[in-house]
Amino acid sequence: MAADSSTLERVQTALADFPDPETGRSALKLEQIRDIEINGEELSLTLALTSHSAAIREDVRAALEQSIRQQLPEYQQVTIQDAIHERPATALGQVALTAKSVIAVASGKGGVGKSTIACSLAVALKAVGSKVGLMDADVYGPSIPHLMGVDGKPEIVDKKITPIDADGLPIMSMGFLVPPGEAVVWRGPMLHGAILQFLRDTRWGDLDYLIIDMPPGTGDIALTLSQSLPLTGAVVVCTPQDVALIDAVKAIAMFQKVNIDVLGMVENMSGFICPDCNSQHDIFGSGGAEAQADTMKIPLLAKIPIHIPIRSHGDSGKTVANLQEETCQPWFESMARNLVQHLATAAAAEPPQPQLPILN
Repeated sequence: MAADSSTLERVQTALADFPDPETGRSALKLEQIRDIEINGEELSLTLALTSHSAAIREDVRAALEQSIRQQLPEYQQVTIQDAIHERPATALGQVALTAKSVIAVASGKGGVGKSTIACSLAVALKAVGSKVGLMDADVYGPSIPHLMGVDGKPEIVDKKITPIDADGLPIMSMGFLVPPGEAVVWRGPMLHGAILQFLRDTRWGDLDYLIIDMPPGTGDIALTLSQSLPLTGAVVVCTPQDVALIDAVKAIAMFQKVNIDVLGMVENMSGFICPDCNSQHDIFGSGGAEAQADTMKIPLLAKIPIHIPIRSHGDSGKTVANLQEETCQPWFESMARNLVQHLATAAAAEPPQPQLPILN
């Protein structure tokens, strides 16, 4: 039954400020809230989010329902149907990469599990329906191919590199180009050229997220990225002990110096739960990254404990199993969800772009 215009207008007014999590703009004006139908005390509509927001779809849906019930309490039954809203990515920077968000995963030092976190984040985002690419910028120690269990040499078609496909996840790494066991001995300009080629000349397609596994430490690849494209931000991985936190703070300072937002921290190896006695042992201390994140006003995206299956999955080239093993799956799902929620919060906090007048 069609509602009269005044009733529909009241519903539309109540929903007018509900934000699309990707852009922060009105979801109603973007036609992502649509198909509104009113029948007595029943209200139904369609919520069409982009695949960029797939990780927080349920959270956004619940927030919309709560908003309706608070502002429009006369509707006792609220039905929200899900749909996908297509919004293509636009080209970024001088490299013309078509991706909505480019996330660097970094650490202040090696050995903290940064590459495992980068792989697991990419897999977690893909698992919920986002379009994701994974780029290994750790030129001297490329471990992404091993962690993901993929090999081969990328083909060049029409002067574009075809990334290696890992079950729908495109991957590019120096590990595909250098023979196993051979060291990469390059100076800064060669590194700069390789990173630009990975970004500019790889056939990534339209992506929601490009996850970049950075080299450990505070080298110049962050500077190369900041000069080449508008990086969305960085996720910094560390372990709980003080020596790792000192280096993590340096990595955060490096990103801030080149005007790259730090989107959050991940505390990896955050305690060990004994499989025999089920007691937790804080091998590297406890809560260091959480306290540091709080001090620096940076979100803590996840605390990932030492877990034998995570190590064994990586060693066997099956990091994708981190999102299939019921014990560790919630940790990585939560990490991805927290990251996307942080991006949504940041988008909502930005003022809407002014509408330019139409000139005749």
